[in-house]
Amino acid sequence: MHLPVHFGIEGSSKLENQNLMKLTGIYKIYNPGENEVRALDNVDLTIDKGEFVAIIGQSGSGKSTLMNILGCLDVPSRGEYILDGHDVSTLTDDEQSDIRNKEIGFIFQGFNLIQNLTALKNVELPLIYRGVNQTERLELSRKALEKVGLAHREDHKPTEMSGGQQQRVAIARAIAQAPPVILADEPTGNLDSGSTKEIMGILKELHSEGRTVIIITHDNEIAESAKRIIRIIDGKIVEDRINENFR
Repeated sequence: MHLPVHFGIEGSSKLENQNLMKLTGIYKIYNPGENEVRALDNVDLTIDKGEFVAIIGQSGSGKSTLMNILGCLDVPSRGEYILDGHDVSTLTDDEQSDIRNKEIGFIFQGFNLIQNLTALKNVELPLIYRGVNQTERLELSRKALEKVGLAHREDHKPTEMSGGQQQRVAIARAIAQAPPVILADEPTGNLDSGSTKEIMGILKELHSEGRTVIIITHDNEIAESAKRIIRIIDGKIVEDRINENFR
């Protein structure tokens, strides 16, 4: 049976502080047996709708594995993941794909733009896969580029843009259809300090509009931009705190 999976960021008050993501006893184990590697080791984590969370850890800590599970890009070896009230293990591949395509906007360190397409066409591409008609696609794509300050660059290709501009195109692509969840994996990893500040400003604005924003980072300064900071070491959560300096 197909379960309708949809995240709401507007509507009744009962959605406020409602669990969006709840992980219980999550393990991700590679090479099970004598030489097994526990990328995630008995992780318990709850993220509510509308939170602004940074998950921080060094290379090999398990933070990217955790992001992949949160974003339905991977499945745990064992444990339970409840996503907006649905047990992910009961969802079909198609249903998980629907979640990724419609409900989660992914932002990656490497931008992942198509080099021979303009900024506008790059933003438009996922909307084509989602079956959005051409008129609406253009409107959504242009609004998204305007939101990240690149309306004047819509006809430029990635090679004609700085790294910061390319990442802003990637963010426009992620937010064009207004997904309620933004998952950003090292979104400022390849950027200079000026572009980093711009990108973090955009992510803060998306949070202020009611979206759930989750940043994966190795950078303490970036993590301090979030309202909640979760530190992961060797596959275990070792710190989970509210950032008192968040504003």
